Amino acid sequence: MTLIAILIGTVAAGVGSVWLAAFLSFAMLARFTQHMLSLAAGALMATAFMHLLPEAFESAAGAHELFALLLAGLVFFFLLDKAELWHHGHEHHHGSVAEHDHHDAQHGHVHDHHHGHGHHPDERRSGGWAVLAGDSVHAFGDGILIASAFVADLRLGVVAALAVLAHEVPHHMGDLVVLRQTSGTARAALVKVSMAGTVTALGGLVGYLLLSRLDDWLPYFLVAASSSFVYVALADLIPQLQKRLSLRETAAQVLWLLGGIGLVTLVSGLAHSH
Repeated sequence: MTLIAILIGTVAAGVGSVWLAAFLSFAMLARFTQHMLSLAAGALMATAFMHLLPEAFESAAGAHELFALLLAGLVFFFLLDKAELWHHGHEHHHGSVAEHDHHDAQHGHVHDHHHGHGHHPDERRSGGWAVLAGDSVHAFGDGILIASAFVADLRLGVVAALAVLAHEVPHHMGDLVVLRQTSGTARAALVKVSMAGTVTALGGLVGYLLLSRLDDWLPYFLVAASSSFVYVALADLIPQLQKRLSLRETAAQVLWLLGGIGLVTLVSGLAHSH
């Protein structure tokens, strides 16, 4: 009975929060596309700095180890981004050369292909893997937390699942904005983030079976997830916001950024208070 309750609670929290975030992001706020980038940046940074990292550092884990893991995570996602860009650039280069060769063969022209390639659309589509990796790690940790609450008391488990669902909504709104850019469509973004959300159920199952052994690892899960959110916010989203705008547009951009921070902070605070 407890295991069934854990699986229901984790799926409801992990996937339900994604679909609720999608409704808010794509249905109600679809016309605020540029502002959603600011909201996403604020939500991701606040999730890391106001929710995950404080929780990790309140544990018995050593601060030096946690900071080292945070640094290692940032470097890892930087290298992952580089690999993703190199892969896209490699495909783009070969595709362009093949297309030119075919055109030249038809028209009898010879061109030197050793020219510089400028920025192409794929170069702006980075950060997707970092978000999904961070989401999956974070969801796994949430599953363990929900499982531990259900094992302690059924009502406490329900409250924990609802709390996770609530505080994940603003965070997933940011994720969906990033994944929509990298995937090209809202549907693809929703599918990818939903799949990451299902890892919550895996965390719940593993937590139920190995709860006593996993408690000491939770801070490291939280820091690993934080590193991905910080990286995506600072390396991918913030640079897109750094453009010359009018005073009114700049003020709106800052307000949406602060709105993302405030929303996550508020919801996380309410969740912890319950």
